[in-house]
Amino acid sequence: MAELSPLRRRMIEDMTIRNLSPATQRSYVHAVAKFSRHFGRSPERLGLEDVRAFQVHLVSTGISWPALNQTVCALRFFYGVTLGHAEIPERIVYARSPRTLPTVLSADEVVRFLEAVPSLKTRTALTTAYAAGLRASETVGLKVGNIDSERGVIRVEHGKGGKDRNVMLSAQLLRILRVYWKLAKPQGWLFPGRDASRPIDVQVLYSACRSARAAAGIDKRVTVHTLRHSFATHLLENGTDIRIIQVLLGHSNLSSTARYTTVSNGLIRRTTSPLDRLNIEVVPPG
Repeated sequence: MAELSPLRRRMIEDMTIRNLSPATQRSYVHAVAKFSRHFGRSPERLGLEDVRAFQVHLVSTGISWPALNQTVCALRFFYGVTLGHAEIPERIVYARSPRTLPTVLSADEVVRFLEAVPSLKTRTALTTAYAAGLRASETVGLKVGNIDSERGVIRVEHGKGGKDRNVMLSAQLLRILRVYWKLAKPQGWLFPGRDASRPIDVQVLYSACRSARAAAGIDKRVTVHTLRHSFATHLLENGTDIRIIQVLLGHSNLSSTARYTTVSNGLIRRTTSPLDRLNIEVVPPG
């Protein structure tokens, strides 16, 4: 393994001190390294105009808005914290992404999708993601010890923002996980990779999603996050309080959770119009 440069080591130490999750640390290091490779120079020798040129380049490649903003976060951290240039981060602007409604699967589509995943491990991982509303990184990061059958919860460690939280462990998911454990015998990681000392790679889940979507004949883009969106929307349609959903999803702000109210058709159908409370004649007299 190549030795870390002093600059990269310092950045990793800065992130560790601030309790950034391992996934965030990897993402930030990758983004800064990509920035450096683009110009063929050490990132500490690059300035604000170089950052701007790099952002323009990324936009021209068709990068998604979330991915672009992840790079912005990484560069703001690198310049503001690791290099100590306090004046630069606020001048590295975020992209204003168009606000779109999340893609949601119906209950029938969820069943068809999950049953189209041929691998036991991958199917169980994606089932867990849907059943508990987990992010992809949270799903692959689960350990056998995080499953608390007595309390009926799953312990998510180092979620977004480095935060831990408990999520629901439904009776059906527990049954599925017990069958999986008997057959696969995982020890440390709940969903180990080819090297059992490491978890399954998130790319395996992404690839499985693409294949299962096609096999199930679903004409929507399906990712692990689509399952998370579907989890939240289905809970809302079943009458779960939005503040409980906020806690389960690990959202800091209720506004992040409130977007699911815009895609919950069941909630719309169950909402009574004030007109329904009025006794009014349809046909005018005369």
